[in-house]
Amino acid sequence: MRNYFLLALLLLTIGIAAQDKKAYQLFDKNGKKVTYKKLLKSAEDIPVVLFGEFHDNPISHWLELELTKDIAQKKSIVQGAEMLEADNQKQLNHYLRGEIDQKKLDSSARLWKNYKTDYKPLVDFAKENKNPFIATNIPRKYAALVSKNGFEILTTLTEEEKLWMAPQPIPYDANLPGYAEMLKMMGEHTSPNMPKAQACKDATMAYFITKNMKEGTVFIHYNGSYHSDNFEGINWYLKKYDSTISIITISTVEQEDVSKLEQQNHNKADFILVIDKDVTKTY
Repeated sequence: MRNYFLLALLLLTIGIAAQDKKAYQLFDKNGKKVTYKKLLKSAEDIPVVLFGEFHDNPISHWLELELTKDIAQKKSIVQGAEMLEADNQKQLNHYLRGEIDQKKLDSSARLWKNYKTDYKPLVDFAKENKNPFIATNIPRKYAALVSKNGFEILTTLTEEEKLWMAPQPIPYDANLPGYAEMLKMMGEHTSPNMPKAQACKDATMAYFITKNMKEGTVFIHYNGSYHSDNFEGINWYLKKYDSTISIITISTVEQEDVSKLEQQNHNKADFILVIDKDVTKTY
């Protein structure tokens, strides 16, 4: 009878496990499962957190907000984002201080189409808690110029325009795997300037992070995963600007099975957020 009872208990446990569908799981860079508590503990003790998201993924956005709120309970924070461009900092500051409303911000800044659902909660958290929020990205038209003409075109800009990007000359290593892979993916007819456009974004975001860091605070930065994956991109430029800086990176990936980190996703970041690929998108 006892054996039948144990068998029934085992079958019940398996049945419950089979019904336990998880939308996401956190791992460390070596593929070991970690808890959110471990991520939070690590993030609150490091001056820069690069949260690499998928722009259309609701779990990325939810966890960004939750992590931001929880770090802010213990440390002063500065927030910043790829999704806001440096020449819109004045408009953003007016909104943060309550001098303009959302409608005015909508009309005066170049907000992404998913701003209201995905980034407004982060900006409003900064507003409510009087946190600085830094528009870190280079204005897109200048990145487009670099894509066509290379870094040299930036020397023709006005002094005011140069304030909206990393100082020149911008360091660049065409052999970094991320930039080299970009050229490979786009085919043999791709201009070698295309990765330079990506680099000027990475460099500018890193520059404005270092410029706006404060002693004893955590700067939490929201960016597409490809801007910080494999400890390249923004991470590489941060180290260029300050070799002593401590950084934690978070990468977002999608898998059919979230219970185990696939081999190609190992070492993408200090922490990897694995999300079920069937999770619905925000746009």
